[in-house]
Amino acid sequence: MKKKKSEKKEKQKKPAYEPVKGVLGEACDYHVYHMKMQDRIMAALIGAVIGIVVVFVFFRSLPAALIAGVILIFPAQKFYRDYKRSKRQRELLLQFKDLLESLATSYSAGQNTQGAFRDAKADMVSIYGEKADITAEVEQIVNGIANNITPELLLSNFAARSGLEDVESFANVFEVVNRQGSNLKDVISDSREIINDKIEIEMEIETMLQANKNELNIMIVMPLVIVASLSGLGTMTIASNTPFNIALKLICIGVFGAAYFMGRKIVDIKL
Repeated sequence: MKKKKSEKKEKQKKPAYEPVKGVLGEACDYHVYHMKMQDRIMAALIGAVIGIVVVFVFFRSLPAALIAGVILIFPAQKFYRDYKRSKRQRELLLQFKDLLESLATSYSAGQNTQGAFRDAKADMVSIYGEKADITAEVEQIVNGIANNITPELLLSNFAARSGLEDVESFANVFEVVNRQGSNLKDVISDSREIINDKIEIEMEIETMLQANKNELNIMIVMPLVIVASLSGLGTMTIASNTPFNIALKLICIGVFGAAYFMGRKIVDIKL
């Protein structure tokens, strides 16, 4: 029985994600964000400030506030890492859009695939700089083609590492079209237009939901303002830390936190 239970637990555990390696060796896997020291410090500060402010306002206890601030340092690392990963992927998508525009221009000028990506690298350096993610990716493709690696394989590897559906779709279409000898210029132009339309729709949705996001942020701050105001009414009010009040405050903090994360999921619309 114990063996069966242990086997079930092992099956239920999700396998650890293994980063996808680049065709030429080291390359970024955008599913994973490796936090730098400044990122860890920023996440720690955010978690500590939230814990200290919330607990001190509700319980008026500096030791409890400091303990809560220290505790929240650790979960804040995960949330900040997820935020930075999503932001990096978003920036990569915008950079990829400009890459497609550069490729379309090069193909229209009669360049072959190797020449088009070489020109695109120069364009990405001039627009985003040598340290940009898209510059490194185009450089990998240029070097791979120079080493007799097919552009289809290089783009497929980039798509697998990017975590972006648009890049994956383009890599699949590019593979089919390049093997059949079809017009790459039209395919790249169409892909660029589709991504442009998608980004514009996302920006319109973002604008429409901005008011709701502001209301959500105000909603999570208002309980702190209300409790801080009630705390000045005397020790027999909510400011007192009786067992009943402590339990009630903890429940309220949990409800407000759950409502905020639920609201964030509702207003976070992805196409």
